[in-house]
Amino acid sequence: MRIQKLPVGYSDFKTIIDNKFYYIDKTLFIKEIIDESCNVILLPRPRRFGKTLNLSMLRYFFEKTEKSNGYLFKDLAICRLGEEYMNQQGAYPVIFLTLKDVKEKTWDTTYRGIKDLIQNEFLRHKYLKNWTGLEEEEKEYFNKITSLEGSEKDYENSLKTLSLFLERYHNKKVIILLDEYDTPIQSGYLENFYEPVISFMRNFLSGGFKDNTSLEKGVLTGILRVSKEFIFSGMNNLGVFTILSAEFNDKFGLTGEEVQKLLIDYNLDNKFDDVRAWYNGYNFEGVTIYNPWSIINYAASLKKVLKPYWANSSDNKLIEDSLTHNGKELKNELLALLNGENIVKTLKENITFEDLEKHEDMLWSLLLFSGYLTASFSHKNNREINFYNLSAPNLEVRTLYYDLLMRWFDKRMERDKQELMLEALEKGNIEDFEFYFSEFVLNSFSYFDTGGEHAEKVYKSFVLGLFVLLADKYELENEREAGAGRCDLILIPKDKNKLGIIIEFKKVDARKKEKMPQAVKAAFKQIEEKQYDVILKSRGIEKIKKLAIVFQGKKVWVRENCEK
Repeated sequence: MRIQKLPVGYSDFKTIIDNKFYYIDKTLFIKEIIDESCNVILLPRPRRFGKTLNLSMLRYFFEKTEKSNGYLFKDLAICRLGEEYMNQQGAYPVIFLTLKDVKEKTWDTTYRGIKDLIQNEFLRHKYLKNWTGLEEEEKEYFNKITSLEGSEKDYENSLKTLSLFLERYHNKKVIILLDEYDTPIQSGYLENFYEPVISFMRNFLSGGFKDNTSLEKGVLTGILRVSKEFIFSGMNNLGVFTILSAEFNDKFGLTGEEVQKLLIDYNLDNKFDDVRAWYNGYNFEGVTIYNPWSIINYAASLKKVLKPYWANSSDNKLIEDSLTHNGKELKNELLALLNGENIVKTLKENITFEDLEKHEDMLWSLLLFSGYLTASFSHKNNREINFYNLSAPNLEVRTLYYDLLMRWFDKRMERDKQELMLEALEKGNIEDFEFYFSEFVLNSFSYFDTGGEHAEKVYKSFVLGLFVLLADKYELENEREAGAGRCDLILIPKDKNKLGIIIEFKKVDARKKEKMPQAVKAAFKQIEEKQYDVILKSRGIEKIKKLAIVFQGKKVWVRENCEK
């Protein structure tokens, strides 16, 4: 059977179905939209998690068109539900806008971009222009919008006005679909034109979705629920369903079953464990979700390389700026995340950009809803405030944290030296590995406390982050139960003929007048007594190298003990 082409870079539902691209059936999203009692639905999800595709699907399902689009849904899950739902296919006029590409440096260019999109949507309904049901002043308004000569107030009112025209023409209330509504708002915050963009968007959204008698149902997607001066205030008909909600929790991103089927279809089912380590880990209120952008790009790549497709797919300026402004304490939290540890925090579902630098819970919320953390409920305190366990969802996100930490070091290690260091380790050349590692520590660790109680975490976090670059060749086990204890780090080669590596970190305890040789001896004693090599031997790994990384401040030694 011919393997279908994967829709890399495509987000239009009709294009995907018409061209017989591989499609993961998410049409039950339509059922959930129809069944939802709120007539305005906001669905914040991380970028590249299928938001535009899903809203495109809603458009082709609901929109009344001259030529039916019903064939697009043949044999899909929504069609199998029968007439109860399919009788709404092609039944409504639809307004569809996506703001995903409105990423500008100034308010003028942002406003022009929004005007262009509104103009195009009016032109998509140009049959209204000469309709006798419009009054002369209404025709003048239509012409002003399509000729880009309207006032700012005209464009703020455009959603409401167009929906009114469409309802009168079709004698049917209107469905409004607004994709990535917060993209220009984020740009406004980053590029210092926040006030004009938030003012425009507040009026634009209010006109379209608040007390709009022509509205049948509205669906908005974005990354965040923006809360500047209550941008959604007064919308009593609004339902907000974030990744912390049970509703719609499997409709964006890929479930484990969907990923397994895709990998089987592309003869990659033996790679499931690797794919899971790199791209899953998102908890959408009880459902484990995989990053769809990375999964599809991985399966479509010629060499099937596991790498950070999603993290590298656009700039992370908002995330990086927010993290950079939050001081040294946050860097220690990132070290914990890089180590695979949980941190317990409160969260805010409403994001106020001005408070990102003032309130820690706002920052963690930004990271969570943007896809850089995953969360599970921890506990309530005595004031009924919810606390959540936060962690890095997968290796892909941990590479981003690692790169960010590298930028915070006084001097970043050049990529070629990183590669030489890793190559030396892979080949078992510990003398060279120690040389490069020591050089990096000496030049770059001044920002972190390498003499305090968290010193081991600093060293371990760097090594762990560095070894993420080896994840296509090794399984990385951090604090893994091995033998009779927990080893700091084990590198398990995917090729059994390669070298397996056990690493134990030890700080020289100057308070006890300990010297380097004593710390080395203690590290190897722990490796031997706790039988950390059991896990490697059980995998059939015969070549094993045991390393002690011992440090005192910024002085570091790497010593080895081999089995052949």
